[in-house]
Amino acid sequence: MGDAILRAGAGDSAATTSETITQFAPLNGSVRRRVTDGRITGRAAGSGAQRAFLETRHSIRLTIPMKLLSCSVAGRFAVASVALATSACIKQPLKLTPDDSPVVLSHQSITAPNPGLPGTLRVRTLVYGSGTDKRRLAFRDSVVLKTRTVDGSAMVSAPPEIAKARAKYWGFDFKKLPINGRVWYPEGDGPFPLVLIVHGNHNMKDFSDPGYAYLGQHLASRGFILASVDENFINGNLRGENDGRGWLLLEHLKRWRVWNDSLGSPFYHKVDMGNIALMGHSRGGEAVAVAAAFNRLSQYPDDATIKFDYNFDIKSIVAIAPVDGQYQPAGKPTPVQNVNYLVFHGSHDGDVSAFSGLRQYQRITFTDGRPWFKSAVYVYRANHGQWNTVWGNKDNGPRSGRWLALDALISPEEQRQFGRVYIGGFLEATLK
Repeated sequence: MGDAILRAGAGDSAATTSETITQFAPLNGSVRRRVTDGRITGRAAGSGAQRAFLETRHSIRLTIPMKLLSCSVAGRFAVASVALATSACIKQPLKLTPDDSPVVLSHQSITAPNPGLPGTLRVRTLVYGSGTDKRRLAFRDSVVLKTRTVDGSAMVSAPPEIAKARAKYWGFDFKKLPINGRVWYPEGDGPFPLVLIVHGNHNMKDFSDPGYAYLGQHLASRGFILASVDENFINGNLRGENDGRGWLLLEHLKRWRVWNDSLGSPFYHKVDMGNIALMGHSRGGEAVAVAAAFNRLSQYPDDATIKFDYNFDIKSIVAIAPVDGQYQPAGKPTPVQNVNYLVFHGSHDGDVSAFSGLRQYQRITFTDGRPWFKSAVYVYRANHGQWNTVWGNKDNGPRSGRWLALDALISPEEQRQFGRVYIGGFLEATLK
């Protein structure tokens, strides 16, 4: 099936930045092959839309200069190594090679609509949730669809003193987790594909879920329903909770199935429940793979007394700078089969310093003969936080600008425009 790895360099169009080309292919700890060109050599299968998105000899021409690198090697792939003239001990001037992406892309363009441009549909918004939230007015006073809480205590826990302090702050404990979400959706009869996005770990008092509004607005204008899922109440000083993050996504999907079938609901027969995508950032990027695995199981892998009955039509997963292995079902790496998969990671990620999502990428397998594909993209000069408008550019906290090379980053808007283009193209290729 389609298998490709892309390395993308985004430079400032006015200025002049690009990548230092020091590219090797470390495979299982040793260098097996040197990568020297910028051609996409992965294979694409399936519909015309899929082939257009993952065409083996071309790339989409973008407003942000991009460089693409791909290597398909019997299930193994290349990880690019970027050399920067910086040191934690010796202060040296930042050096970036000139940007030659206009020359490269002039020979690698295709004629196709730009998935990064706004669509033509008018966008509406609403909020669903408990209606009792003591920290967010939106989830207390602006709720259109009220939801019941769920018991996540089997998957999310903390030492007694920490659990007590958290319950005091939030007004609930792990046995009464709310189902809260912010929704962007297009006007019209639909049905429209459904996309859930979930944030990762962050200061629980610096609420992360509004940070994907730019994706909600963009995707809704192009014919998708997007819900940004609130999991701030399991952020902060918790560990080992990524199974809970994934499980909560499936509990949200249960509500969406009810709303789609309920006369009088604003989403009555407007949701294409046969075309669902899950997107996640950081720990949320691992959680979407966990959710895809749980979706097809009949029991919780770590406690068979907890029954699962989900079986949603999850067609696609997007992992943004994900972690991997913080949760392992029954002590084994999360296996995922027969789903389209897109993962991307910034070369200047100051939080998740390695391209951890490549491990999940390797574990994605296609066994049923259908035209699935997977794609990995390494984004030059992108960081961890700028994918979310709340998180910003200081990946290690408010003071981390003292040691992070923030002047090397692409701008927040350039980084998010990359997300619009690649996520938009991927979802249109796999859900429509």
